[in-house]
Amino acid sequence: MEKTEAILIGRQRQTETSLIVYWCSAEQGMIKTIAKGALRPKSPFAGLLDLFVSAEIRYATGKTTDLHTLAEARWTNPRLGLRTSYGRVLAATYFVKLLTLVAEPHTPVPEMHDLLRKALDYLAEKDPTLPLIARFEQRVAEILGIVPEGVESLAAEAIADVFHRRLPVQRRQVTEWLRQVAVPRDPG
Repeated sequence: MEKTEAILIGRQRQTETSLIVYWCSAEQGMIKTIAKGALRPKSPFAGLLDLFVSAEIRYATGKTTDLHTLAEARWTNPRLGLRTSYGRVLAATYFVKLLTLVAEPHTPVPEMHDLLRKALDYLAEKDPTLPLIARFEQRVAEILGIVPEGVESLAAEAIADVFHRRLPVQRRQVTEWLRQVAVPRDPG
């Protein structure tokens, strides 16, 4: 049985009662677990498997697959403030999607996990800003060695170029949301 502190970064329905749950852990990297019976009303996972929460989890490793069986989850930081703003959820989703784009499964990612944890903690208290988005992208590019540390660059474009993939659509959505929030609406 493995045990780690992880951030819940995604989930999808597997069966009528079970979920596949994706986690980001400093020691284990990006992992996925199956939470059997999680959607049953009396499940021990009821109400615990929410996006962006940090939890201490225990799981049994898969013998022939990278899908592990979740045995236990206990919140360490629920980040309830994230749910108070659409922009916060968009930014958090973008950060998670960006890390998922660049991180290899089951490869320790302590710096990225720490970066994500700090960004989510910030978003639990405050709305996102364009400098926050740019700084997150910059730190990801620095961690990956794509751009030198401290050198201001177009980190987002560098990441897209190196990985030959488009940046997640949430980047455009959160920047559009920020522009709409910044522009005062005409009351008439």
